[in-house]
Amino acid sequence: MAPGAIAGVPAGRFPASGAGAGPASIPRVSDIVALDDADEAHTRAVGALRAGDLVVVPTDTVYGVVADAFSRPATGRLHALKRRGPDVPLPVVVRSPRQVSGLVEHVPEAAERLMASYWPGPVTLVLPAAPGMTWDLGDTRGSVSLRMPAADFLLDLVAEIGPLACTGANRRDVPLAADVAEVRRQLRADVALYVDGGRRDGPPSTVVDVTRDGAHVLRPGAIAEAHIRQVADGTVGWGQRPAPGDLDEPSTHRHDPA
Repeated sequence: MAPGAIAGVPAGRFPASGAGAGPASIPRVSDIVALDDADEAHTRAVGALRAGDLVVVPTDTVYGVVADAFSRPATGRLHALKRRGPDVPLPVVVRSPRQVSGLVEHVPEAAERLMASYWPGPVTLVLPAAPGMTWDLGDTRGSVSLRMPAADFLLDLVAEIGPLACTGANRRDVPLAADVAEVRRQLRADVALYVDGGRRDGPPSTVVDVTRDGAHVLRPGAIAEAHIRQVADGTVGWGQRPAPGDLDEPSTHRHDPA
């Protein structure tokens, strides 16, 4: 790593001053491209994100809309699309647990245990943000919400662009749509590209605050709160999960992230 480089942040992205949306914007065509055409979808999504535009992508839970987390114009567009103020900060998608250290002040043991057991997967961790980050995610109050989804296409975009701001592909107070055509009818030309990955109607990720001692569930989701507690406090072994439906006894089944 070059001197002064920050783990998890692309070269030249931290620190920054007066950062814009990158190269000249590509036309905002609002096309739909199939996830099955992976190379075409990846190329076009990368181009849109580098131009500071928004892209709708399938995740392992629902459809999300993503933007370059370090492009202030892009995250501003994302806030505007959601029709909400900075009081609801944007979560960030990372490619691996190793990327986390460059984005946060420190990683508590509870967070390390939850990452070992549930990443990639439907657990979002609220961590103390590293000081001086140049992103504009909203009123984070010194924290950042991070997730590593089990979605290869999205993780490949993170590998190309860097951390991505990612939130549900819907307007404020409008239900999430399960198919990309309905998402497009809702968001229209505010999004440059829609990647069609079929129906996505899984439960949302469980949001866990690890900025204080222990682990505190802020939003129930795909992983039961009791399981979160058992993993975070070490009741189950490192990298393991409680057995499905077993909220009391630890499981000896080792989690396979694949």
